[in-house]
Amino acid sequence: MAPTVETLMTIPSDLNEFVMLQGNGVKGLYEIGLKSLPKQYIQPLEERMSMAKIVTQNSIPIVDMSNWDDPNVANAICDAAEKWGFFQIINHGVPLQVLDNVQNATYRFYDLPAEEKVKYTKENSPSNHVRYGSSFSPEAENALEWKDYLSLFYVSEDEAAATWPQALRDEALEFMKKSETIIKQLLSVLMKRLNVMEIDETNESMLMGSKRINFNYYPICPNQDLTVAIGRHSDVSTLTVLLQDQTGGLYVRAEDRHSWIHVPPISGALVINIGDALQIMSNGRYKSIEHRAAANGSKTRVSVPIFVNPRPSDVIGPLPQVLASGEKATYKNVLYSDYVKHFFRKAHDGKMTIDYAKIF
Repeated sequence: MAPTVETLMTIPSDLNEFVMLQGNGVKGLYEIGLKSLPKQYIQPLEERMSMAKIVTQNSIPIVDMSNWDDPNVANAICDAAEKWGFFQIINHGVPLQVLDNVQNATYRFYDLPAEEKVKYTKENSPSNHVRYGSSFSPEAENALEWKDYLSLFYVSEDEAAATWPQALRDEALEFMKKSETIIKQLLSVLMKRLNVMEIDETNESMLMGSKRINFNYYPICPNQDLTVAIGRHSDVSTLTVLLQDQTGGLYVRAEDRHSWIHVPPISGALVINIGDALQIMSNGRYKSIEHRAAANGSKTRVSVPIFVNPRPSDVIGPLPQVLASGEKATYKNVLYSDYVKHFFRKAHDGKMTIDYAKIF
């Protein structure tokens, strides 16, 4: 629903009530036709996106997965994980129809009335594993992010059938199912460079014992230069598999630490990034890189990441095979659920979360 002159309104007097508690989200703010950004979303100057800080002549690697037996493919994956922490994959085997379906389902969910979406907020959700909300961690943030999200933690098909929103449940499960092979292939390749020649049951649990899928919605934003869609952070996952639409807006931190590189949308591609858990397990060999998303003043954007994680009960630390040659551990062993809780207790703050596991 696009705003019209007749629907132009001022900022709701109780923004939290309107956005969070009533389930309207920032999508609702856009739909009432706000002409200016509410002050709650205005980011400090240093957190805003600036064209002067964007590198245009460089981008993350693109890896063609069509020939798995080619050692150059494995090398390209591992090299990208070591240097960039981010890469895109094409010819990955996930059907394009599955990607289209899950993207369409994202719009279908967000087109539901607020009274339907509000059933999945923290206060109302039928399950702790199903959460609809806005921004990242509103209670901890000084400035809010221009984003709505639905987060689904996968336990079983039965629980998903009982608790996930019908508007996108089947498409979410299909995307996760069809991504399983590529996730295992990527982890197998990455582990071999760490001298883990075979992923056994224990390693598989620690690398991909739990999964979460998010449906992110970034509506058109007034004064988009004053805010962000997602602030600077690195993921706490082992790997993240991201489907982004063709709008663009994802940026990763460049090697110089001062500038940002745009991740251009490629039709049919998936963006892969290393998470903190794998940085810890690899003792820093694989890099979990800061990234962020810009707000857009002319077009709505959606993205669907699958976060591949250890189980909450797993203790993660540098793998024995990595330290076998005498390499000194940079990270201590931490309970994964404690690490994740630490991440969600605070606002996005770049790479600060990793300090929780560092040995100083």
